[in-house]
Amino acid sequence: MPLSFRHRVFLGLVGLGTLPLAIVLVVLALQMRSTGSPAGLRATLDELSGSGRETIAAIDTVALSDTARAALRSHLETIAQSTTLARRAETLTRSAAGLLAVSVVIAAVVVILISLTTARRLSAYTSAPIEELVQWVGRIEQREPLPSPSDRGGAPEFDALRRALRTMADALEEGRRQEVERERLAAFRETARHVAHEMRGPLTAARLAIRQLGKSTEADQRAADALTVLADEAERLEQMAREFSEFGRLPEGPEAPVDIAELLEGVLASTVPESCPVTRDIATGLEVRAHYEPLRRAVQNLVSNAVEATDERGITVIAEGTPENTVIIRIADHGPGVPDDQRDRIFEPYVTTKPGGTGLGLALAKQTVVAHGGTLRIETVEGAGASFVMELPVHA
Repeated sequence: MPLSFRHRVFLGLVGLGTLPLAIVLVVLALQMRSTGSPAGLRATLDELSGSGRETIAAIDTVALSDTARAALRSHLETIAQSTTLARRAETLTRSAAGLLAVSVVIAAVVVILISLTTARRLSAYTSAPIEELVQWVGRIEQREPLPSPSDRGGAPEFDALRRALRTMADALEEGRRQEVERERLAAFRETARHVAHEMRGPLTAARLAIRQLGKSTEADQRAADALTVLADEAERLEQMAREFSEFGRLPEGPEAPVDIAELLEGVLASTVPESCPVTRDIATGLEVRAHYEPLRRAVQNLVSNAVEATDERGITVIAEGTPENTVIIRIADHGPGVPDDQRDRIFEPYVTTKPGGTGLGLALAKQTVVAHGGTLRIETVEGAGASFVMELPVHA
């Protein structure tokens, strides 16, 4: 079984800590061995003492003078004293060597314990954050949520890596979400194009047939009323086909400068009835590069929804620039708002709160805004109106 990263770091640190200690112990052992060699001072003095005794035994002390005998006796005493001192010194040396050996062993044990403790802490300090980050990478790969932020300690560089991984995970998740959204919208657009194409042929034939029947049944009031209903429904189906067709294609061609104030005033003049009050706060001089007709349709959809939802207080339209080089358009009403259970799905195709609605108006508006690099969101409190906020970048 392969060792973990923490164990490999631990063994490496232990090796670095104990190898110099082993070398020092070997050197001390060799030095102590040379110090305790038999060819020491005591062996030399014993040999000298033995040689002196043999020499004295061979001398006839009777023939010596008093002075010579006194010198010989002094010499023997000196030899005895030196030998005694040498034996004592050897005993002390051996005791000191033993104490030194014990001290060295104790110091070695202490150093080894310190080395093991330090290696354990350093390995945990170094490997734990790395192992944690490896687990985070696995979570990101499996699309699992990362642990909540906490003070995990470690070097500041590891905190920077954690923040970078969180940012990367959020970016990947947002990219996946946008990719799924793009694929879903592409499928919706393809379906819308197909439905619009299939609807146009039968609708054209139906409208022609209704017109012919209207000419031949002018005397029959009931038939005329029925034909009026059929004509109105055919007109509604025609409008649905146009919406499907518009949703099925993205803005095409080059962008051109669009004056926001002029666009909003034009939409308000053509869409808002005289009975609906409009509160304006539209800054002048706001200009973006965009496709005029798709952007106008998107704004018109939002204004129409606001007019249909509001009460006698009317609607509010605000347009302003921001320091971030963007233009914000806010269209608010005083209606019932959007229910909480539909707020997250209000921009999805075929989702609508209006009877008989196709659910494509807001989806088409958001598709257009996103195609221009902007965002569209809703701010609403149920029962207190809704506010649609469009944010468009100002392209140089």
